[in-house]
Amino acid sequence: MAAAMAFSVLRQRMTRWPQWSCAGLAPPRVARRSVLGLAFRSGIAWRPNRCSSSTAEAATAKAEDDSFLQWFLLLIPATAFGLGTWQVQRRKWKLKLIAELESRVMAEPIPLPADPIELKNLEYRPVKVRGHFDHSKELYMMPRTMVDPAREARDAGRISSSTENGAYVVTPFHCSDLGVTILVNRGFVPKKKVNPETRQKGQVLGEVDLVGIVRLTETRKPFVPENNPQQNHWHYRDLEAMAKKTGADPIFIDADFQSTTPGGPIGGQTRVTLRNEHMQYIITWYGLCAATSYLWFQKFVRRTPGV
Repeated sequence: MAAAMAFSVLRQRMTRWPQWSCAGLAPPRVARRSVLGLAFRSGIAWRPNRCSSSTAEAATAKAEDDSFLQWFLLLIPATAFGLGTWQVQRRKWKLKLIAELESRVMAEPIPLPADPIELKNLEYRPVKVRGHFDHSKELYMMPRTMVDPAREARDAGRISSSTENGAYVVTPFHCSDLGVTILVNRGFVPKKKVNPETRQKGQVLGEVDLVGIVRLTETRKPFVPENNPQQNHWHYRDLEAMAKKTGADPIFIDADFQSTTPGGPIGGQTRVTLRNEHMQYIITWYGLCAATSYLWFQKFVRRTPGV
């Protein structure tokens, strides 16, 4: 029925076509339908889909983001390489400083300068003095372990060692040629020998010639306890406080090993070591540089998926 009605309408319009043509009139616009049954209006321009343009814009934005990320991540291996190179220079400087200190310690002893200001440039330099000890005013730097290079080399790498704790015995020493009293670290004694009554044979009397290493005052390091002058326990060299306690001048030397006497402190307790961990820092930074450079190459040059 519907098909018949549509055919009738179409025939009527076809019969009217010549009339419109003769009158110079344009035929009426007929609404056309698509295959899907949707009407298209004549005279309406076709507008392209914006999906393709949006995709292009998104691709451009993503390329810009990837470019920024690429050069930003390149800073990681570049910075690691710079830090590794800096540690190489630091290690050279530290090795040179250690060599200078060792050569200074092995130099020939010079007379102790009378001017304390000169001593500021003479740390780790051997000096020689002559005078006598005042054993009644001993100071004790504790706890301490004995400096023994052979044992330390033997125990290197061990988790535990058989190191014995004790103290350094610091004794006022009156220099007869200079007329001043200085402080001398006579050396190490085990804990059971800290009391001078237990080591009377080692209490040197009379004038002696002494060679020692100049040491300057220390500042307290983190986690190091405060000195306790009342109990005569000293954890670090505070020359002003030590001099005030004993009435000596703030001049301090470590007696050499030749000053050791039977039953007395063991001399030669100067530890000439500086912290030198630059090699492990070099390995760490250069290793990080190599690893991050490889990942950057895989990600942005080879475009390896999943990196």
